[in-house]
Amino acid sequence: MTSAPADQLPLSPTARSTVRRGARRARTDRAELYAVLDAGLVGHLGVVLDGAPVVLPTGYGRVDDTLYLHGSTGAATLRVAATGQPVAFTVTHLDGVVYARSSFHHSMNYRCAVVHGIAQLVTDPAERLRALAALTEQLAPGSWTATRQPDRRELAATAVLSLDLTEASLKVRSGPPGDDERDLAADAGPSPVWAGVLPLRTVLGEPVPDPLLPAGVPVPARVRDRSLSSPG
Repeated sequence: MTSAPADQLPLSPTARSTVRRGARRARTDRAELYAVLDAGLVGHLGVVLDGAPVVLPTGYGRVDDTLYLHGSTGAATLRVAATGQPVAFTVTHLDGVVYARSSFHHSMNYRCAVVHGIAQLVTDPAERLRALAALTEQLAPGSWTATRQPDRRELAATAVLSLDLTEASLKVRSGPPGDDERDLAADAGPSPVWAGVLPLRTVLGEPVPDPLLPAGVPVPARVRDRSLSSPG
């Protein structure tokens, strides 16, 4: 019997990646995980450094069922992550503030992905370039082929880590508040409390050229078109 490809495996295959609190909000479709990761611009890497937890923001990129991270070879968090200790990586989109009739039921609408695993230092030259291309395209689509590629010195100064996405979870909340019946009943009284959702979204502004750029250089489509959209 052959096992299913990684991209077809369900989410939450282990105890630590199984959503328990608010389990009804868990998602098991791996395609939904990819969508949340692909829509993000920054994630947070958690490691244990000198006996204490450290969580730092970082850029990332995805190729199939592998997440790639990068940074300076001198970064302590990346050096520790490459030693084989368990790490966690998370990406969260805040989609709205949920106003309820009671303070207890105020909440947020969100999409949150959490990945657990052992990060691997990427040493294969071809994979390193694929990873750096994915990282660049995650942040600035179209820029990898439109700009100068990293040279040997830059590559030597850059650490690239891979993190398998097999052990991952996804949790999503959407919709109106979940108020208690007693608070819903109070709507019929003289002073009902407003309840609903205040949506949140990320907006990309107008491109601002580098002051050192020669006059008259047009904004390329890869930048201009993004200013008219939202990353998620």
